[in-house]
Amino acid sequence: MTTLGVGSGHAARSSVTEGAARAGLTARGVIYLLVGALALQIAFGGSSEQADRQGALEEIAEKPLGSVMLWALGVGLVGMALWRLSEAVFGAAGPDGGKATKRLASAARFVFYGFVAYSVLAFAAGESSGGGGSSDEQSRDVTARALELPGGQWLVGAAGVGVIAAGVWIGVRALMRSYHKHLRLGEMSRRTRRAVDVTGVAGGFARGLVFATAGVFAVRAAIAYEPDRAKGLDDTLRSFAESPVGPALLACVAVGLVLFGLFSFAMARWRKV
Repeated sequence: MTTLGVGSGHAARSSVTEGAARAGLTARGVIYLLVGALALQIAFGGSSEQADRQGALEEIAEKPLGSVMLWALGVGLVGMALWRLSEAVFGAAGPDGGKATKRLASAARFVFYGFVAYSVLAFAAGESSGGGGSSDEQSRDVTARALELPGGQWLVGAAGVGVIAAGVWIGVRALMRSYHKHLRLGEMSRRTRRAVDVTGVAGGFARGLVFATAGVFAVRAAIAYEPDRAKGLDDTLRSFAESPVGPALLACVAVGLVLFGLFSFAMARWRKV
């Protein structure tokens, strides 16, 4: 009877964790779809809308039933945070899911998605700043405070290098299709698998490029001791339009972010949890 009780408890926890993970991945997909769409508007029409989470939330709020959608999005992101917390505590799916490095990474993701969920829920509750304002304002404020600390330049520089490394890691893993080990590939048709690979590779590479570029700006801010040189997601995306390639590069990155949104939906459907 004791064994049955333990088994039932484990099954219930697994069911809740799976539901939270799939809701969270879906919510992440919605945000990336909207950010990518806003970035496309900037590339082709010079839109003044923010191509970041704040801009995406404002876009949702303007739609019919926008308030309901915002609350659903926030709850989904809470699910993502709880899923990552469960991985940190109990270990992730897979043979190496219990490794200390995996648990630490899951703990870091829990903190990140916990903050994102809070910002979305704060926006849904009527706080216009959405828990801190635009990504550009947040980036400049955090950088300014960090630079004022003892050894602040080194701290900001190290953080920038860390973000660059994370971006390269994300991009390389996407190109290597490392996400395959997390998917139930046997349940996909050949055509579906090809479609998922297009979204996973192109979307993951674009996401990694954005991270790495934001890290470069953070390093430049540390070297120059100028917080305004740090850029959030919106300013980072706009910087692509200022490259020698022009708006075409921003358009390519924006399409990549849209594809990553679609990839997140695929992960919500077929990811092992």
